Amino acid sequence: MLLQRWDPLFDFRRRHYTTDRFVRGFPQAANGGGIKKWSIALDAVEEDDKLVVRASLPGIAPEEIKVTIEDGVLTIDGETKVDEEGKVGNYLIRERRTGSFHRAMRLPDTVDVDQAETNYDEGILTVAFPKVESKRARQLTVTSGKAVTSGQEPKSDKK
Repeated sequence: MLLQRWDPLFDFRRRHYTTDRFVRGFPQAANGGGIKKWSIALDAVEEDDKLVVRASLPGIAPEEIKVTIEDGVLTIDGETKVDEEGKVGNYLIRERRTGSFHRAMRLPDTVDVDQAETNYDEGILTVAFPKVESKRARQLTVTSGKAVTSGQEPKSDKK
């Protein structure tokens, strides 16, 4: 026989959890009738002298993607349409997202947003930002055996 602590709120928590899972399956009902925006997956990679941002947007036409840069924030917006043509029966599983999507990412101040380039190929949106010349990292040479001075000779105690 297994002993278990009695929790007077167990049934209430279980009911809340079940109801919450049910409501999350209907984003329009949970959002007061409005359409819920979903987030897209992003990768940001530093390659050579540029920052490359890649977003997965499979099955979306390039005309439906809106890319903006304002105040150092890259924003990707768009909308996918519901495919009603291929519906022949009741769905058993429907995991593909439809509706509006939105993603925003703050860009570092080391990139030149005026020289940004975009490309959309095979469901991947790529936005490349070259680094600003004045803000690129510099390689310094390390020397040994000589102290760095500020240009002044050291003061001595001799008079």
